[in-house]
Amino acid sequence: MRTSLRVAGLATACAVAGTVLYGASTAGAGSAQSEHTAEPHNIGSLVTEISQYYGAAKDANGVWQASSDSAYAKDLARVEAKAKRTIADAAARHGGKGKKPAVVFDIDDTLLLSLDYEIKTNYTYNSATWATYVAQADRPAVFGTPELIAYAAKKGVAVFYNSGLKESQRADAVANLKKVGIDVNLDADHIFLKDAANPPAYLSDCATVTAWTCTTVQYKAGTRKHIESEGYNIVANFGDQFSDLQGGYTDKTFKLPNPTYFVQ
Repeated sequence: MRTSLRVAGLATACAVAGTVLYGASTAGAGSAQSEHTAEPHNIGSLVTEISQYYGAAKDANGVWQASSDSAYAKDLARVEAKAKRTIADAAARHGGKGKKPAVVFDIDDTLLLSLDYEIKTNYTYNSATWATYVAQADRPAVFGTPELIAYAAKKGVAVFYNSGLKESQRADAVANLKKVGIDVNLDADHIFLKDAANPPAYLSDCATVTAWTCTTVQYKAGTRKHIESEGYNIVANFGDQFSDLQGGYTDKTFKLPNPTYFVQ
């Protein structure tokens, strides 16, 4: 997903990284701000670290791909192993709460990897180039996710998709998911996309035909609430952004790694 709230560009990302990695604190009242600072993470070093984390390398077509033996792949495998245990347990309990068990997945960088776009745009978002990239419907799968979705379906757990992609991008999203081997519940009843022109009634608190003011958390949590109102208990919610996971209406959350951008 990409919105105007996306942290666009490495400069901002590095400022965030500097705060997180080096513990920069805000100066207290009456104190000199220079007494409590930390140098932000160096942009050049951060780019190198991200590439190394993914094991990024160009394939024969000049497309940047992640390596299957990278630290990124290993982190994904750990998350997905825990998720399988949660899915198996939910299936054994038939979902709990007297409802049908379900799992919910974000799409961008949760199921479909955008690493090539990020590297080639120097980690800077542009709505036009992003739309063109999505329309190509040629992103690779995030390692292990087609197998994880197939596992959930085999266990009798319903699969839903909750993405910030636009309604106008539905056909491209479905085509890309099928291309990477994800072909479970790819219908309009299970894939929820942002439709600012005709927002659903369950988002009426923040979306109308004249204005869409939903934050990512409002949109995604509101959609999960709607799914549960249809008789499901969401046993696991998957996303690469914390905003994919916040707001409740799920038993457990699974954060997939993505150091390339941040969505509020």
